[in-house]
Amino acid sequence: MKKIQPWIEAARLKTLPLALASPLMGSFLAWSESGFRWSIFILATTTTLLLQVLSNLANDYGDHASGADNEERIGPRRLVQSGEISPLQMKKGIIINIILALTSGLLLVGFGASGKDTGIILLFLLFGLTAIVAAIKYTVGENPYGYKGFGDISVFLFFGLLGVLGTHFLHTGTFNPWHAMPAAAIGLLSAGVLNLNNLRDYESDKKANKKTLVVWMGNQRAKYYHLALIIVSAILGPLYVIFNYHSAYQFLFLLAFPLFYRNVIAVFRYRDPLELYPELKRLALATLLFVVTFGIGMLI
Repeated sequence: MKKIQPWIEAARLKTLPLALASPLMGSFLAWSESGFRWSIFILATTTTLLLQVLSNLANDYGDHASGADNEERIGPRRLVQSGEISPLQMKKGIIINIILALTSGLLLVGFGASGKDTGIILLFLLFGLTAIVAAIKYTVGENPYGYKGFGDISVFLFFGLLGVLGTHFLHTGTFNPWHAMPAAAIGLLSAGVLNLNNLRDYESDKKANKKTLVVWMGNQRAKYYHLALIIVSAILGPLYVIFNYHSAYQFLFLLAFPLFYRNVIAVFRYRDPLELYPELKRLALATLLFVVTFGIGMLI
């Protein structure tokens, strides 16, 4: 158990509820169109969770190798930095995770794109490979894009647009442009969680020359950026319902809005960066609540 515990900690299970948001939303949208398939839901969820764990392991390794993890860091404990997991062991763990994500992803494309044009199959295979590379290159390598302020865009695309629309397509074989609205909402909220993480680590990232978007913008502007992420995502939900209205139950997701409001207030009022640590979990759970209530509202 002692050997397993560090890996459980390195996987950062608290980040996984957010990873569930995109396959859940895509599956709810498919269900509302009578196109839901359990095989796609299970494989899409498994693949997304494995990609999130891969990102967490690669982040642990990459930040240690670059020197971004140091004694001034105030986030969750990093296992390579602490010596609980050696760099070589982490590399092996990352490779195993890549193999698992590839296997799950190939099965997902196999089930979801079966019978489709070769171009569609190749496109989804490309999406999958790109997602794996993006999870690793966020902090690993000579020029990690997470150190250049591009992490937010990556999260928006993979955990928002591509995650939701791709899952829906693999369920149904169809594309509905209206679905870009809830997909973008999930992407913006996911970027909000990353922004909270970068706000918390602002001082240590700046000293380590890790130029996240928060470091580029500065602490104060990053707070208004966070506000914009929440507001735009909150607007997209009602807009989608207005243009695709069936019943008042579709507004059930408004139950999550007080949690978003509380999160924004916390961002503007915090004095100690440690105060932001619980806000990451709260925003992730609020996003999951938004997705679940959005889905239930469509199905009632």
